[in-house]
Amino acid sequence: MNDKPSGLTLNRTTVLLLVLTLAVIWFVPLGWRHLLPSDEGRYAEMAREMFVTGDWITPRYNGYKYFEKPPLQTWANALSFAWFGIGEWQARLYTALTGFAGVLLVGYTGARVFNAATGLFAALVLASAPYWNLMGHFNTLDMGLSFWMELTLFSLLLAQRPGLASREQRLWMWVVWASMALAVLSKGLIGLILPGAVLVLYTLIARDWAIWKRLYLVSGLIVFFAIVTPWFVIVQDRNPEFFNFFFIVQQFRRYLTPEQNRPGPFYYFVPVLIVGFLPWLSVSVQSVRNALRMPRQANGFSPVTMLFVWTVFIFLFFSASHSKLISYTLPIAPPIALVIGLYLPLVTREQFHRHLTGYAVFLVAAGFGAVFLGHLGDKRNPNALYLEFRVWVFAALAVGLVLTLAAIWLNWRTRRAANGSSGALQAGAQNSVARTSGAGLFGAATIFGFGWLLLAVIAGTGHDAFGRLSSGAPLAPAVKAELAKLPADTPFYSVGVLDHTVPFYIGHAMIMVEHSDELAFGVTVEPQKWVPTVPQWIERWKADRYAMALMSPERYEQLSAQHLPMTVVARDARRVIVEKPGSEQAGEQQQGAAAQPGAAQAASGPQQTQ
Repeated sequence: MNDKPSGLTLNRTTVLLLVLTLAVIWFVPLGWRHLLPSDEGRYAEMAREMFVTGDWITPRYNGYKYFEKPPLQTWANALSFAWFGIGEWQARLYTALTGFAGVLLVGYTGARVFNAATGLFAALVLASAPYWNLMGHFNTLDMGLSFWMELTLFSLLLAQRPGLASREQRLWMWVVWASMALAVLSKGLIGLILPGAVLVLYTLIARDWAIWKRLYLVSGLIVFFAIVTPWFVIVQDRNPEFFNFFFIVQQFRRYLTPEQNRPGPFYYFVPVLIVGFLPWLSVSVQSVRNALRMPRQANGFSPVTMLFVWTVFIFLFFSASHSKLISYTLPIAPPIALVIGLYLPLVTREQFHRHLTGYAVFLVAAGFGAVFLGHLGDKRNPNALYLEFRVWVFAALAVGLVLTLAAIWLNWRTRRAANGSSGALQAGAQNSVARTSGAGLFGAATIFGFGWLLLAVIAGTGHDAFGRLSSGAPLAPAVKAELAKLPADTPFYSVGVLDHTVPFYIGHAMIMVEHSDELAFGVTVEPQKWVPTVPQWIERWKADRYAMALMSPERYEQLSAQHLPMTVVARDARRVIVEKPGSEQAGEQQQGAAAQPGAAQAASGPQQTQ
């Protein structure tokens, strides 16, 4: 399907330079921030444990079986650690790769299904949308899931193009089935249920029954099950309790009941999408109107109807859920970008001038609003953190404003050149002006889009003012130094709290005490691996020859008041890490005895506090 030509032509060198520029902005900042709880720390630690233990079948978190999600991203992160070492950017690499690939995929699909201009603008919209580019830099499961679902949807569009050779159509449909399998391995049954429901709804709405003849159901199902089945069979064989917890508890009760404690109103995702596509809101309504006017393809398939059914159904599906998180509707971002990309090549210079001017005013107003960040703060996040973050916000808004003004200038210059030449040109020259005008519009949009991308990158990097504290990473050097003096089997307790980031930074799993948190299933199937009550832990602490523990400052004060012997190794406003007095000496004596039997070594440890 081809819409009205836009006059936009870019050579391959220009496109390659744009892709390389995007890649630099996209990947370089991956290691500039500490991991945030809970998702980033959790999935990084799960991959670290998989890598160091060599168990690629049974996912574990803090040493406990963790069957809430399938293992595809854990596998990818563990491979990243194996190839590049254990670290923050390595933990985010898979997420960033899938986000970046999603931008390239929407561009490719737009160019093949519609036209080159649509592909270029759609890629620009998705890359600059805060929803997509911010989620592409956090170690969560939803970006990986969204990419595989995007590949499912867009491969279907590519397979249903009219006049396609049967061999090529079959290959694209096999990609559809394979990507659905990888979506299931990313986050469960929604990787199959959501695309399947969309297909049924599309068929009913568009009355396109012929599409079922082009799905390659038999061979496609073979591809799907060949990819998705092995892990589920092996993990069930090794863990008989897997099936009930994964499919019944996590796949159905999670959606149908509020037991996950992630409630939200039905309109929860409306502000998410408004903020997520903020740079392109002013053209959103026009984009929908333009797309709805587009005709079907010659074979009766309507790609635009499929895009709308996908977007609306998935949005309503998660809006109705009892469990909501900001990232859940991320799979609808690529089709939204494609719909906007269909319209942008048709925008006049005057319309785009109003668009850019409005956002320049918005960025100035946002700068004044950011002043109030300096008045925020509490015990958990002191005012000094907000003041530090405000500097980054000002810098981000300034970059966005400067590039928006540059886009206004380029758009005005192109419009003036086109208006000054149109009256005196022959047909061939008019076509040249049209190409120049189209390139000028895309150039202005590109500068504007990169401005918003940089705005998100700079502000996101500045958020590490909070992330540094919440991660607990500054405590890691002192803790690792103490652990290095102790035997490898030293018990490390987590008393009344599950810290999602410290285990990764210190490279040591923890034994849960009293509060199992989201590890309740793991401690149920392996009860010997945890301590149910604090009094029981106190007895174990006294009996242990060497041990360490993490707890909240409030818990530390309570235990100190009971004169429990503890030596503070490191602490911050959110956590205290202690060692049993004498652990260091005991550990060094054991190491020395192993090296020189019978030889006693004396060493002074940290000062004991009670």
